Amino acid sequence: MVHPSKTFNQARTMTESISDLLPGLRRMGMGQRRMTVTDMTYGSGVSESSGDVHSFPKKSMPARNAYQLIHDSLKFDGDPTLNCATFLTTWMEPEAEKLIMENLGKNRVDIDEYEATERIHQRCLAHLHELWSGEQGKDATGTVTVGSSEGIMLGGLAMKWRWRQRRQAEGKDASRPNIVFGANAQVALEKTARYFDIESRLVPVSAESNFCLDTRKALEMIDENTIGLYVILGSTYTGHYENVEEMARLLDKLQEETGLDVPIHVDGASGAFIAPFAHPDLRWDFRVPRVVSISTSGHKFGLTYPGIGWVLWRAPEYLPDGLTFELSYLGGVEKTFTLNFSHPACFMIAQYYQFIRFGREGYTRVMNACLYHARLMSVALEATGAYECISDMHRPRGQYGFSEETRLAAANLFANSLSIPRSGADPAANQPFNYGLPEVAFRFTDWFIEKHPKANQDVISTLMRVRGWIIPNYPLPPDTNHLRVMRVVIKEASSEDFVNRLVRDLMWATQTMLDMQSQTLGEALSTPLAKNTSTSDLANSIARSGSITMSDDMKHSHWQGILDKIGELKDSKAQQPKMELLDNGSKKSVYEKSC
Repeated sequence: MVHPSKTFNQARTMTESISDLLPGLRRMGMGQRRMTVTDMTYGSGVSESSGDVHSFPKKSMPARNAYQLIHDSLKFDGDPTLNCATFLTTWMEPEAEKLIMENLGKNRVDIDEYEATERIHQRCLAHLHELWSGEQGKDATGTVTVGSSEGIMLGGLAMKWRWRQRRQAEGKDASRPNIVFGANAQVALEKTARYFDIESRLVPVSAESNFCLDTRKALEMIDENTIGLYVILGSTYTGHYENVEEMARLLDKLQEETGLDVPIHVDGASGAFIAPFAHPDLRWDFRVPRVVSISTSGHKFGLTYPGIGWVLWRAPEYLPDGLTFELSYLGGVEKTFTLNFSHPACFMIAQYYQFIRFGREGYTRVMNACLYHARLMSVALEATGAYECISDMHRPRGQYGFSEETRLAAANLFANSLSIPRSGADPAANQPFNYGLPEVAFRFTDWFIEKHPKANQDVISTLMRVRGWIIPNYPLPPDTNHLRVMRVVIKEASSEDFVNRLVRDLMWATQTMLDMQSQTLGEALSTPLAKNTSTSDLANSIARSGSITMSDDMKHSHWQGILDKIGELKDSKAQQPKMELLDNGSKKSVYEKSC
């Protein structure tokens, strides 16, 4: 047995020998280390209340602290999957994410160093050239961009330069270029005009033009200074496709009559990745001779995370040489014609992954599923009697606008389409329906507003945030901005369960808004939807319930029946509106104030 005193002496000897080394170790930063404030994960970080968040930090902090600080701060963001406002991709497969992480440090423009990456770039361009019906046997002319906005600007610049060269060659004034597009345009189109000194000629929209480009009115705005037209394949506001082929026919006739040769750039931010798969019969791309360039977002329905877009020209002659620069300071001679120089390669590589992972079959399956879920939601919402859809992709082809007739036609068409067995990769499933994005733009029906004059869509949008959903409520374009619509973009990560829960929560928000007319907000929210209420097949059930013509007298009981079905109809006795004293001494109910 070892005597305790011997063990103690051995330990002391060891400690003393180590202590002899400590001064040198400490000088090297390797000695004993006392806990400092910065060692603490919580209690040491920068905070909003400390007032130092806008000053560059004077000292460093451990990596884990910096990570935790930012990680916790970002928890206040919404859930991207429940963000129904965005068109952007919010989910990719783990293998795609792995490729992104492996290539984060690569600069796409350095093609001399990253030759394999440039080969992927050229393959992606070739794939898009084929998808958009480019001339067979010809190389693609185009480039990857940071998004469709850059592609739109490059397309506009190319049209301006070609117009200017032609005018100068003819000895004519080239100082007043203009460009024509609908008032429903996304802001990137207006940026192009403003940033590059081009006059914007906005074509008014109306219900008759489906709130997008009116081709006849557009024709009236064209003159000898028009560099081209932007035509949008998928309006941000309502999801409608603008009619590229009809616009081209009118421009052909205009050229015959006046000699004016006006090209088209197609803004296919969303639609250029939907139409080739879901609507292959639609002529919108390089099959239309007047289309000289097309731009799109890879990070929308290209199914890639944000940070990538594409622009292609019909042929090299449509991209003026003056827009191309040669450089050699990266190791080899290369050409560039993008607005942005450095550009991460990882998202382009992820785009290529999606191309070879899905192929035509996979992309068609995804787009068909998105359109199916958008139609399901549209038909279900209109069946409630409370909502009408401004979007029309769920209606029979050629029928537009909401009425009891078109609502019933859409419901029956959708029900009939379910009875026809088809492969999920068969685009024929979309042929009976209108063209359009899988976007549901909706508002209260006139009947509902008449019954509930204080109904407010902003209240619905706010209440949906209680359930985690982000659904914008915004005015339609100028000349129609007296109408406000809510929008749900159906994306790859959506499902039938997603639609069921979304419809259920919209019904909850609608009934809660109505309850707020006779209760405070707190009282209206005090009996939320029971957690055990099933949402299985809810949207389909509601859709089927609206497959009959309903008079105004039937709509109210129909609405109550739907609420009863999902456990939302409350046995609340009629109450006088709760009154609250405001600063100015007036009294209003909480509901009235919210309106």
